[in-house]
Amino acid sequence: MGANAPDKGIWISELNERPEIRAPFAKTKTVRFYDTTLRDGEQTVGVVLTPEQKLEIAQGLDALGVERIEAGFPRVSADDAEAFQRIANAGLKAEIWGFARAVRADVDELLRLGSRAAVIETPTSALKLKAYGLSPDEAKRRAAGAISHAVKNGVKVAFFTVDGTRTELESLRSFYQNALDAGASELVVVDTIGVCGPEAVEFLMRQVRAWVGPSVPLHFHGHDDFGLATACAIAAVRGGAEWIQGTINGMGERAGNADLGEIAMALYGLYNLPVALNLKKIREVSALVRRAAGYAMEPWKPVVGENLFMRESGAVASQFHIPEAIEPFSADLVNAERRIVLGKKSGIDSIAIKCQELGLDLSVEQQQAALAAVKRLGTEQRRLVTDDELRAIATRVKQPA
Repeated sequence: MGANAPDKGIWISELNERPEIRAPFAKTKTVRFYDTTLRDGEQTVGVVLTPEQKLEIAQGLDALGVERIEAGFPRVSADDAEAFQRIANAGLKAEIWGFARAVRADVDELLRLGSRAAVIETPTSALKLKAYGLSPDEAKRRAAGAISHAVKNGVKVAFFTVDGTRTELESLRSFYQNALDAGASELVVVDTIGVCGPEAVEFLMRQVRAWVGPSVPLHFHGHDDFGLATACAIAAVRGGAEWIQGTINGMGERAGNADLGEIAMALYGLYNLPVALNLKKIREVSALVRRAAGYAMEPWKPVVGENLFMRESGAVASQFHIPEAIEPFSADLVNAERRIVLGKKSGIDSIAIKCQELGLDLSVEQQQAALAAVKRLGTEQRRLVTDDELRAIATRVKQPA
């Protein structure tokens, strides 16, 4: 597919295809997703998910096509352990992963619950090691002990470097090699505080690939503190990451995690890479997570925002019948509804389309009168005008003077 693929509902700039702009990706295989909504996402301030809610979210993630679901950090609480067990026993297609620090007791709790795969983390940067009161050698010793204990008990391990992007390169290399020697089979490049730009992430991903060779699966885990988590995840894929870790809606502490829906849409729509997500379900799962977590989301948020396919402006409404003129991708790709709404910014085309939608028969003069009433009401009330209010306006303007 080229830059513009009308048959697939993608209407982007042909500049994306220029060879001097588009650098080749290190891989073109399907990009896969590891979801950490139930662990890192729950670290959003004020969010507490019950075991029942976590199971419902996990089922939604499974239907979405997420191939790995991090079911939580069971040692945190009895609720977290219960949620993990419920999800692990739910018969989902996705692999269910646990989370542990480089602490034997954390691993033992995962083993008690029958976990077969786990992320094991340790701090690696000088700053984080100092904060934890650890020397590099002690952190490596703990990581090796926890990893080898997990692997000996049949658990697949991905090693997670806390603050990896602020770790001196040779030290980071030593931590990764220590983990591989202990039995870890996968590695995670982690931008814990969201402090790398996309160019730095791509460089680091290529560097780690050069260190460990082509056979070790690499993940990227990023945060959005500078608003670049999606761009950094794309750069990680360009650098050779097979797995992208993130959350639904980008939820998480501080500015949140990388948003899996945004990343999947960008990789598919802008870069023509296959992604292992059913994008038609992303808005449904987004809404499920928002309801469970009890937070509101910006209506203009990419991919899942309420306003994306909703048009109030009269100038835009005049082009509503040509989606590619006013949208970068089809609403059908994400199973969204295109709508005209009325308010202060409406035009005569807005009224005509809405009247047709509602079966209201107004003459051109009556439509003009209805438009004036809609704009007046929208301005006075500082809100949109409802369908019922338009019906009432239509009734008034049709009455003889």
